[in-house]
Amino acid sequence: MEEYKNLLHSLSDDILTITINREKNLNALNVETLQEIKEVIQYVYDAPEIMGVIIIGAGEKSFVAGADISEFTGVNEVTGRKFSEDGQEVFQMIENCNKPVIAAVNGFALGGGCELAMACHMRVATENAKFGQPEVNLGIIPGYGGTQRLTQLVGKGRALELMLTADMISAQEAYRIGLVNHVVSDREELLAKSNEILSKIKAKAPLAVGMVIDCVNAVNNPEENGYQTEANSFSRCCGSDDFTEGTAAFLEKRQPIFKGE
Repeated sequence: MEEYKNLLHSLSDDILTITINREKNLNALNVETLQEIKEVIQYVYDAPEIMGVIIIGAGEKSFVAGADISEFTGVNEVTGRKFSEDGQEVFQMIENCNKPVIAAVNGFALGGGCELAMACHMRVATENAKFGQPEVNLGIIPGYGGTQRLTQLVGKGRALELMLTADMISAQEAYRIGLVNHVVSDREELLAKSNEILSKIKAKAPLAVGMVIDCVNAVNNPEENGYQTEANSFSRCCGSDDFTEGTAAFLEKRQPIFKGE
C-alpha cells in the first residue's frame, strides 16, 4: 500500500489501522483526504491479508472535527451536489465493506467526522469524545449521509434534535442513545478495545461475517428485500467450505480453521 499525505496506516495481526493525520487541522476532512480514504478502503476490499479495519484520528483532541470549511468558499448548488455525492460515495464504500470497520473516536467527531464514524460498522469512543452535526450553524445540512445514518442509529426524534439544535453530546450520552458501542478511558484503551472486538470477529468465518454486514445494511435499503437478501446469503453460506469446516469442528469439539471460501 502506498504512502499518503493525510493518512497513516499500519497492519498488525490482520488488522489495518488507518490514522487521519491532519492534527493541526483537528483532522478535518478535505477533498484530498476523502480521496485517500477511498483509495485505502478500495485496497481493503481486495486485500486477503486484511481482516478488519480501525479508523482513528491523530492526537488526543479530535477524531475528525468536520469537513475542511476552507474548501466551502465558492461552493454553489452545482458544486455542492458533487461535494455531497463524492463524500457519500466514500462513506458508502466503508459501510458496504465486507470486512468490519470500527471508528475509534478520540475527541471531536463533528459534522463530517460524525458522519464518518456512523459509516463505520461500530463505534468505540474515549470519555472525552464529543459528537454532533452542527451544519445548520453554517446554513447547510449534513451532506455525507448524516441525515440518514443518524436517524437509523438513534431514531427520528433524537436525530432531529441533534441536527436542528446543532448540540454536541458527550460519549456517555452517545452511548446511552445507541450511537456508540463502548466508551473507554483513553486512547490506549480505545485501540485495545477496538482490536479486541476485531480479534474476536476475525476468528469467525469471513464469508459469514461479510454476509451479516450485507444483510444488516439491507434493513435500510428501500430497493432491497432484506429477508430475501438473508435467505440468499444463508443459502450461499450453506454451500461454502467454511460451513463444512464450522459444523465439523463443532461436532469434533475443536476450533475451526476458516478460509473464507
